[in-house]
Amino acid sequence: MNKRIKELAEQAGIAVWGDAVYMYNPKDNLNSAVLEKFAELIVKECAEVIFKTPVEYIEIDAMHRIRDNVKSHFGVE
Repeated sequence: MNKRIKELAEQAGIAVWGDAVYMYNPKDNLNSAVLEKFAELIVKECAEVIFKTPVEYIEIDAMHRIRDNVKSHFGVE
């Protein structure tokens, strides 16, 4: 698994060791709220990657619109 994906999983409260996935707190469940948080972190990161695209490739206003469209598509603020 990609190092950055693991970092985002950890931010969402998911621990990854090899192919195994655990919750940091054994009393917690890997539920829809945790998965939603993980997905939200990934979408935000993707939106920021788009926003950081060198200006010579795309106009700054277009980058804002693309970033906002990606976030909106996934319901992320």
